[in-house]
Amino acid sequence: MTNRWVLVAVAGALSFVAMLDMNIVNVALADISTGLHVSAATAQWAALGYQLPVVALLLPVGRWLDGAGTRPALLAATTGFATCGALAALAPWAAWLTAARIGQGVCAAVLFVLMPVLVIRAVPPEARGRAMSVPATLGPLGAMTGPAVGGLLLDHLGWRWVFLVKLPFCLLALVLARKAMPDDGPLRAPDRRFLSDTLLVGGGLAVLLLALTLGAGRPPWALLALAAPVPLWWWLRGPGGRPVTGVLRAAGLFRAHGAVFALAAAFAAMHYVVALHLQRDEGVSATATGLTVLAFPLGMGLAGPLGGRLADRYGLRPLAVTGAALTAVGLLLLIPLGDGWSPPDVAWRLALAGLGMGLNGGPTQALVMAAAPPERTATVGSTVQVARSLGFTLGPALATAAWTLTWSGAGARAGLILAAAAACLAVPLLALPGRPGAAVSERTTDSVPT
Repeated sequence: MTNRWVLVAVAGALSFVAMLDMNIVNVALADISTGLHVSAATAQWAALGYQLPVVALLLPVGRWLDGAGTRPALLAATTGFATCGALAALAPWAAWLTAARIGQGVCAAVLFVLMPVLVIRAVPPEARGRAMSVPATLGPLGAMTGPAVGGLLLDHLGWRWVFLVKLPFCLLALVLARKAMPDDGPLRAPDRRFLSDTLLVGGGLAVLLLALTLGAGRPPWALLALAAPVPLWWWLRGPGGRPVTGVLRAAGLFRAHGAVFALAAAFAAMHYVVALHLQRDEGVSATATGLTVLAFPLGMGLAGPLGGRLADRYGLRPLAVTGAALTAVGLLLLIPLGDGWSPPDVAWRLALAGLGMGLNGGPTQALVMAAAPPERTATVGSTVQVARSLGFTLGPALATAAWTLTWSGAGARAGLILAAAAACLAVPLLALPGRPGAAVSERTTDSVPT
């Protein structure tokens, strides 16, 4: 394996680990509450302490990393991620754990931005589909397998191992990255613009995440969402936001970001509705439900490498559109099931949707990153991660709203209609041609529509 594919492997491993941490802790919150003798609300900050800085810092980190060395940033972020994970496992009280998780979330934000940048710089244009499919597939797989891995660790080793399980991956990534990555300059300290961007866009996104996470059944928290647009609007109108929107407009990336957001929301809404409906309404056991839902990541894992190879041969856009269409078909086929769902009926439809997501992920990410100006790859990488993160966060919230606003017995179908509609929306967003002058090579550096 050449150095370039070693770096792709590092990007994939770190994407898996960072996304695994998004969900693996959720299943351990009850054990953390008992082990540290705190309330369930306090224990929830073991998850929120990680998620908030990830969402809040993505855009400011992207702008900062455009002028910082990739190698020192990756080494520092991976080291910090592993160190904070070890500190979280050793936490004697809740405040210690929350602080460690906040530090880990800060490092994860840097890793999320760096992964597509690392891949796009490591391989030649003709291999971008294959290369980008590695982190684009392994990252979501980490998120989907988090609850299963966390459950096994809780049953056999205890909640502290939820934070320790990722350390070997981090150490391996550090060793490989130190050997394979060329020295590309020092790690420049963030400037004052980084602080103002963090306060505005980070504050707005963090408030939105808090409102969506804590607002279910607690209207005062839900009202926080009304405050989120104010700092975001201020940032977009100022010197921090205008360059970001300018890059996306010039490169023709707004529609592609909309597609990333729509597919992420579709998946998250579907996952929430299917798991809840099977267990609560159909009486399916937790084990059977977990095995049924695993059909989606299984299909995704099988199709991801194939999608990258086909994209390098036939073009990035055709594979991205085909994948989005397959995902939409799989979700549409769930809608007519009605009462009496059986796990096999659900599983093959989820597998079809997963195949589509696997075909779509790498090519779409490659489309976006290939269209970014070389001096703004980190900025564009951060905007894609924001779109995906917001989709994962908003999907369950929107599905919950659709479920509660419909008549008795139709809630699951309403949530699935919403998920399928979001997936269907992604197809034209990726398929419609871009404006003249935005397109480059159809096969490798194909620009994405505005």
